[in-house]
Amino acid sequence: MNKKAKKFDYVLAVIFVFLVIITIYPFLNVLAISFNDSTDTIKNVNFIIPRKFTLSNYKYVFKDGGIAMPAVISVTRTIIGTIVGIVCTSMVAYTLSRRDFVLRKPFQLLFVITMYVSGGMIPEYLLIIRTLKLGNNFMVYILPGLMWVYNMILVRSYIDGLPMALQEAAKLDGANDFQIWYKVVMPLCKPVIATVGLYYAVGQWNSFQDTLLLVTDDKLYTLQYVLYNYLNQASSLKSLVNNSSSAEAMAASLAHASTATSIRMTVTIVVVTPIILVYPIFQRFFTKGIMIGAVKG
Repeated sequence: MNKKAKKFDYVLAVIFVFLVIITIYPFLNVLAISFNDSTDTIKNVNFIIPRKFTLSNYKYVFKDGGIAMPAVISVTRTIIGTIVGIVCTSMVAYTLSRRDFVLRKPFQLLFVITMYVSGGMIPEYLLIIRTLKLGNNFMVYILPGLMWVYNMILVRSYIDGLPMALQEAAKLDGANDFQIWYKVVMPLCKPVIATVGLYYAVGQWNSFQDTLLLVTDDKLYTLQYVLYNYLNQASSLKSLVNNSSSAEAMAASLAHASTATSIRMTVTIVVVTPIILVYPIFQRFFTKGIMIGAVKG
C-alpha cells in the first residue's frame, strides 16, 4: 500500500506541476514580450525570457503621460467604488438580516428579481445619460454599480450566522441600529467584507464597457479602456497584414503589428500588476476566524 501511495503521490505531483506550468506560461509570455524588443518579437512570440531586453515599450506607454491620467482614473474609481460598495452593501445586508424588519421578505424578493430581470442596455443608457445626467461625469463609474445584489446576499447570509446575543447585548447597552452595524456587526464581518471588497475592486478595476458606452471625454478614460483600444488597433493591424499585397506594404504592416503587440502586452502587465499585488493582502482575511472568542459558552 505504501508503494502504491507513493506512486499516486508522484502522479499527483506531476499533474500539479503540469497545471502550474500551463497556468503560469501565458503570463510569463506576456511579461517577456513586454520587455522584449518589438522588432524581435515578430520573429517568434512563444518565449518566456526576453531575447532582446529593453524598456522602450514601457517608455512608449508612459511617455507624455499617455496612460498616467487613465491610471489615476482607474485607481480612483476602484478605491471609491470599493469603499462605497462595501458600506452600502453591508448596510442593506444588515437591514435585511433584522428579524424585526417587517418588509424584509418583500425587499429581499425585489433584490433577487433584479439578478434575473433587467431593463436592458437601452433603458439603462437612457436612465444614466438623460435622467441622471451622468454622461462624462466621474460618478457614472460609482452610482450605477453602487451595490451588487450577489455581494449583498453573501454579507446578509454571513450576518445571519452571527450570534444574535451580541446585537441584543449592544441594544440593551443603549446602542442604536447604526452603532450596532458599525461597532458590532462590521468588525465581525471582516472575512466576508474582505471577500466582497475584492469582488468590487476587481470589478471596478477591470471595467471598460461603461467608459465605452457612457463616456466621450478622454479625461475620464480608464486604463482598461486604453487597453481595449490597443487590442482593437492590434486586430486592425493584423487584418492589414493579412490583406497586404506588396512586399513593402507587408513589411511595414508587420513592423507596426509587432510594435502594437508589444505595447498591448505592456499595457496588459500594467493593468494586471495592481491586482496581483493587492490580492495576497485580502486573501489572509478569507480564513481568519473573527468569531473566535466573541461568544463564550
